[in-house]
Amino acid sequence: MRLALVSDVHGNVWALEAILEDIRRRSVERIFDLGDVAQGSLRPADAVALLRGEGIESVRGNTDRMLLQSIAAPGYEADHALARATLTPEDWAWLAAQPPCRRVDDLLLCHGTPRSDTAQLLETIDPGGSRLASDAEIASRLAGADGVGLVACGHTHTARFLRIADGRVCVNPGSVGLQAFQDGEPFPHVTQSGSPHARYAVLERRDGEWRVEHLAVPYDWESAARLALERGRPDRARWLRTGRASS
Repeated sequence: MRLALVSDVHGNVWALEAILEDIRRRSVERIFDLGDVAQGSLRPADAVALLRGEGIESVRGNTDRMLLQSIAAPGYEADHALARATLTPEDWAWLAAQPPCRRVDDLLLCHGTPRSDTAQLLETIDPGGSRLASDAEIASRLAGADGVGLVACGHTHTARFLRIADGRVCVNPGSVGLQAFQDGEPFPHVTQSGSPHARYAVLERRDGEWRVEHLAVPYDWESAARLALERGRPDRARWLRTGRASS
């Protein structure tokens, strides 16, 4: 099996187009999206339409769910208004059809953890910021995920590949569309990849073992950043241009 994982597009259709073009050159059998497609100060409807048109199997991210359920999003009101003004009925139907998790053979695909689209699987946020979660923390968050050999998650925009003590493999492909952000919950922390390149991952199973290739793809991030500025988001424009949460 050879597959590609994409996640956290956040309306960045420029990055998504570049990723899909790169994937087409790599003899990938299936593509899975791990959610958070539409919310963002960019082109949410175009991003949803592209995934939908390509027939890409997805899971529902927390921001997708918030849009679908009209949940208030302090600080992101303009993003949600943009999505509601531009998504078509077909786009909404596609978003609503995506499950919170997908099981494919011994693969489990989720956005955050199998039980929550807002919890983090591979990182822990404490007063010191974000850190790699311990084996015990990850195993606890995977409780009930029996018969699973590989768990794929998104949400944190941080590319990782790790193996916990019980032999299960966990992978986060990183973010397609947003390489840095700041958050205050549950404690203030930043996420930053250090460059504006779009991220995704290619997975291949050989002789019963998973091999993962994390990829960083250039794209027209200047156009994305300019649109973010036009939408009144200079912070997001900086994140898009630099992949850093602060200058």
